[in-house]
Amino acid sequence: MSRHTQKFLTGALLATLALKLAAAAEWDLSGLPAYVPDQKVAGVIRNYGIDYAGTLQKWEDGFRARQPGVSFDDKFPGSDAAIIGGLVSGVADLATNGREPMLIECLAFTEAFGHDLTEITVATGAADIKGRTWSLVIYVHRDNPLTQLTLKQLDGIFGAERTGGYTGFKWIPQAGRGPEDNIRTWGQLGLGGEWTHQPIHTYGYAFTGMANFFQLKVFHGGDKWAPNYREYVEAGKMVSDGPVGATGSIQHMLTEELAHDKYGIAWTGLPHAAGLLEVKPLALAASDAGPFVEPTRRTIQQRTYPLARSVFIQLNRAPGQPLDPKLREFLRYILSREGQQAVVNNGNYLPLTAAAVSEQRTRLDPAP
Repeated sequence: MSRHTQKFLTGALLATLALKLAAAAEWDLSGLPAYVPDQKVAGVIRNYGIDYAGTLQKWEDGFRARQPGVSFDDKFPGSDAAIIGGLVSGVADLATNGREPMLIECLAFTEAFGHDLTEITVATGAADIKGRTWSLVIYVHRDNPLTQLTLKQLDGIFGAERTGGYTGFKWIPQAGRGPEDNIRTWGQLGLGGEWTHQPIHTYGYAFTGMANFFQLKVFHGGDKWAPNYREYVEAGKMVSDGPVGATGSIQHMLTEELAHDKYGIAWTGLPHAAGLLEVKPLALAASDAGPFVEPTRRTIQQRTYPLARSVFIQLNRAPGQPLDPKLREFLRYILSREGQQAVVNNGNYLPLTAAAVSEQRTRLDPAP
């Protein structure tokens, strides 16, 4: 190995170490409980889905150091196989999933077992890393004077009148709304002058896990979009090799559509628009009362940004029944200071807050 190569590799290793140390110092996890076993457990835990970009292995290694009687049988076909391929088929104890379950998955699980899926949030999605359950961000053209929106306004802009929405697989009529809540011009958002009567051009994703989250969070489980909504996908395997592919990617949407469309609005993620000066993100509020929160690593990790996302472990637990002790202990470890430190050390997702950890730990035991 040449001296130049050695210096390059040494520099790269030092840079990587510096980034990890910076990430570790970014979050204060002192408010999270340390892992103290309730009991010694043994046996095999079968995980099926994704490995959270290596985070699952860190959780397993840390847990085995404290519970050496436990081993793991891991299979990682992807989030799309986690619930039906893993839990419904009976080959997994835990579905390791990077997205919210879809209607067909909730329905398949309940038809198979007669009760609802149990879901535990194990980390917060990424802020600025593609492919890591990134938070949804709303963008407009840089010349647009708008700076903020509520989720209700987002529903009016991107959605349409509907008679209800889904929670899991259950239809909720209360999630419906009428056409009077549609927002189709910029004037309806308070913009005047040349903007008053200009139509709002909407852009975003075709149906994916991200679109499912948008529908759950913004449309209250509805699935009716504005008539002019233009759909795009991530570049790569989801884009056709033919002419459609040239105009069907998120990159095209941002650089060739929104960047040149003064009256456009789109949703995607922070990493997709990084460095693109022609567009700007908007602050969002969960209700009319505010507060309006900008999408940053800090607000996403603190879960104050309304479109922050989560990653999950889903499992099969009958109502009123305790968890298998080894599963409960493993989940308690993940929802501990040590478990969330592993999230930080891995560097792909964001750790849970103390409040989120406390809330999720209550879900590990049946309701009294």
